[in-house]
Amino acid sequence: MNPFEVLCKNREFEQALTKSRERLYRIAFAWSHSPDIADDLVQETCSKALRQRKQLRDPESIGPWLFRIMKNSWHDHLRGKKETLEFDETLHIDEQTPETVNSRYETVQRVRQAMQALPIGQREVLALVDLERCSYAEVAEILEIPAGTVMSRLCRARRQLKELLLDQAPSQNKGAEVVSLRRKKQ
Repeated sequence: MNPFEVLCKNREFEQALTKSRERLYRIAFAWSHSPDIADDLVQETCSKALRQRKQLRDPESIGPWLFRIMKNSWHDHLRGKKETLEFDETLHIDEQTPETVNSRYETVQRVRQAMQALPIGQREVLALVDLERCSYAEVAEILEIPAGTVMSRLCRARRQLKELLLDQAPSQNKGAEVVSLRRKKQ
């Protein structure tokens, strides 16, 4: 391969890596619930990808390949530390009323807390499928697990997330939610 072809391949790889950073960050943040840890995971993923770019067999599958690298970095991080992550205090700026902004913020916090309570495997699958819209096959490839395991973890994660969110619901809304659920079942 001549030097020009090598240079073009390197530029294409770096462009694809740059385009993937935002998706990587979203997943890293969903897994860790810490902007600092998410930044570190993305940085480590990109660094490893640049060092190991010759191992990428199919340039079309760079997304799953990067997620797999990040998953391994995430597991290395978890092995190195006990999970004592604090939730961030994200400011939500919106042109709506303060009440709707506060309500939305509280909902986001409840969902983050509920996701944090899920086991790691379920949290990983839920973030990849529901937040990043990855297919079951892509998730299976990224996490290196069978597609059936992806589906069962996703089902359990959604069920447990629903239960956790119903348990966390404000007391005045609990009764109304239960009544409306009962009406739908009849």
